[in-house]
Amino acid sequence: MTVTLLVLAVALVLDRIVGDPPKLWSRVPHPVVVFGWAISALDHFLNHKRMQAETRKFNGAVVIGVLLAACLFVGYVVHDLLMTLGWIGLIAEAVIVAFFLAQKSLADHVGAVATGLRRGGLEGGRQAVSMIVGRDPATLDEPAVCRAAIESLAENFSDGVVAPALWYALLGLPGLLAYKMLNTADSMIGHKNAKYLEFGWASARLDDVANWPAARLSIFLLAASAWVVQGARSARATIDVALCDSGLHRSPNSGWPEAAMAGALGIGLAGPRIYDGVRVEEPMINAAGRAVATTADVDQALKIFNRACDTLVLAAVVGAIAL
Repeated sequence: MTVTLLVLAVALVLDRIVGDPPKLWSRVPHPVVVFGWAISALDHFLNHKRMQAETRKFNGAVVIGVLLAACLFVGYVVHDLLMTLGWIGLIAEAVIVAFFLAQKSLADHVGAVATGLRRGGLEGGRQAVSMIVGRDPATLDEPAVCRAAIESLAENFSDGVVAPALWYALLGLPGLLAYKMLNTADSMIGHKNAKYLEFGWASARLDDVANWPAARLSIFLLAASAWVVQGARSARATIDVALCDSGLHRSPNSGWPEAAMAGALGIGLAGPRIYDGVRVEEPMINAAGRAVATTADVDQALKIFNRACDTLVLAAVVGAIAL
């Protein structure tokens, strides 16, 4: 566990500095892309309209079970091989772990929204935010663009940074690969529509379970960060709003980091939005907060996010020393 936590700390620092080098991934496919290929192939062969709903549901459960087992096996084999290389193998594993973290890429994409609004006005902000959210950008005014960016930052802090770090800390490389496969499957087939309601059921439910601990842990990381950036009152508001309003979100997990960030910034998040021309009615999280989000709020959210990532590195180092 000590070695695992130290490798995790190095990986977090590497991801924070380097992120996802575009030149590398333009030449070779990112591991998550490979995961997507596998999911798409199995979806093509085992999810057909002519099948009974029960059959599609069974096939979907088998698919995610096989994919997770394969990731656990590959992760174990790769880790075992790397450990024969001594410290070189540990560095190599840290690099691999960094591939599956999203600190720099997330900060860059969210920062691009604030930059787009400042340089290109509303259209610039809409174009930038369309890269990270699924709602219709043409329906968003400037405060809605800012809210969308902040919500994406908070949600992805949990499932793009905290969750993979946590599963690596608990189960090593096998746990990390399995989590990322599950998270990828949920994003591809875990939708409640006619095609995937049954086939993606198992992936969606397992993803909810896998993200449960990270979503709750994320509020304490955000609260610690809010304390550093804005003081004790902000930290208390972070936890208070998370505890009170997290259940207002349609997701059993996403509401926790989003409510925490809403409390830290003192703004309202979520509320009604439009996806593919369909209006989705949702209550506001932290409805007592400011109704209008600004680019300054996006900047402040990024500061809190960055300090929360620092806190995660510190926690890994302290944990390694304590053990």
